[in-house]
Amino acid sequence: MSGDLANLLADLKDEEVIKLVKERLNAGEDPLKILEDSRKGMEIVGQRFASSEYFLPELVYSGELLKQVNDLVKPYLKQTVATKKLGKVVIGTVAGDIHDIGLNIVDFMLDVNGFEVTNLGVDVPVEKFIQAVKDTKTLILGLSGFLTPAFDAMKETVEALEKAGLRKGLKIMIGGGQMNDDVRKYAKADAYGKNAMEAVALAKKWTGVQ
Repeated sequence: MSGDLANLLADLKDEEVIKLVKERLNAGEDPLKILEDSRKGMEIVGQRFASSEYFLPELVYSGELLKQVNDLVKPYLKQTVATKKLGKVVIGTVAGDIHDIGLNIVDFMLDVNGFEVTNLGVDVPVEKFIQAVKDTKTLILGLSGFLTPAFDAMKETVEALEKAGLRKGLKIMIGGGQMNDDVRKYAKADAYGKNAMEAVALAKKWTGVQ
């Protein structure tokens, strides 16, 4: 059934995806498992986009479909996760990149795991990240990007934070389609989160939550 959901989502079968998610929730299945299967589906979408099998409209549509899945699953998660806020996290997709699929999953997972999230959205200029870090006094920043031009935008953002005197004590994670540990080193970030659950694990580690 898990493979069914991933493949249905990847194939953009909207009605079948929603029907299956509802069936699994009604059957009492762990909502985190449903989200994990959805993430796998989005990985396939990302691969199809990278190989030019899918284009921007499919990418956007898959993101809208994922939001519908999130909306269905979220009430079930709220019942099982503590609501006490563990800390503040600022996240956003770097300048020049309009991808928000992974960003919204990370936002969602951090939120239900007890973090206060400031989501700056997509195509975020360096100055906006700097202002948000100042305003929220966050100790954790998440930079998202899907395409290779995001590498430079991430590096520029980190360097601008250094120049603004905000880098010390600030933990920065990166994530997204083409990201890996080599990009993390290039961007001078502290960690690379392969998926939303890794982002949550990093945030918990950095705030001292076991």
